[in-house]
Amino acid sequence: MAFRAATHLLRAANHSSRPSSLLNCSAFTPRLFHSTPCVAKRPKFEDPVTADEACDLLEDEFDDDDTASAGHLMLREHRQTLYYMRLIEHEMPKLVAYRKPFKPPTNPLVVRSLEYGGVNHPVLKKRVVVVAVDNLPLRNDAAIHKIKLLAGPRWSPRPPADSGINELAVWKNGYIKISCEDFPQPMQNLKWISDTVDKLVKEANNSSDTFADVPLDVRHLYSKARKSKKGEHLRGRVYNRPTIRDFPQEWLPDRSVQV
Repeated sequence: MAFRAATHLLRAANHSSRPSSLLNCSAFTPRLFHSTPCVAKRPKFEDPVTADEACDLLEDEFDDDDTASAGHLMLREHRQTLYYMRLIEHEMPKLVAYRKPFKPPTNPLVVRSLEYGGVNHPVLKKRVVVVAVDNLPLRNDAAIHKIKLLAGPRWSPRPPADSGINELAVWKNGYIKISCEDFPQPMQNLKWISDTVDKLVKEANNSSDTFADVPLDVRHLYSKARKSKKGEHLRGRVYNRPTIRDFPQEWLPDRSVQV
């Protein structure tokens, strides 16, 4: 209300300073703000307000015909919510035309990267790849044993905690984790890891020397279990850690019976 009254006061002052020939024309009033000179010259049809009328507007009491700033913010949130609700109602059904059947990924590599929300950091170029030994194109059991030896401490019987693989996944022959951050570009690091995996597979399938007489070194597994202080290094729990799959099936209710 006060802003509107001040606006009328300024308009009245501008009218009083203009020639009398323009004061007689009630159809033309100046504007407070103009974007261009052409818009400034454009007439705006309003009834002029005198100084006395503007003072009367300042003395008027608030009629409770508007809400506070918090109310306008709430109304804006409602308008935004309704906008997205209209999109869901009218635009989302159109996306059915672009529907495609799901195809499981055939790439056995699980790639992990880090992002800091647009903030530059040296670790952004790092790439970590986790691959299951069972998903690699290995010829026989001798090749599986050889690739475990070649991977060294990068092999583990269970999926790493930060690999994104479900812990309840079947372990079988374990997983290999390789990371690289030696190159300035992320794709260069990923390419180096991919080439390294290819070299491991090639050497494992080489039957000139299978290393069948070399036992598997698991000291890194026991060291990791000992540092975690969860008792996994006792009684052979490194390989035989109990999971939900070890729960007796006969104790579970019959799934064929529907409640």
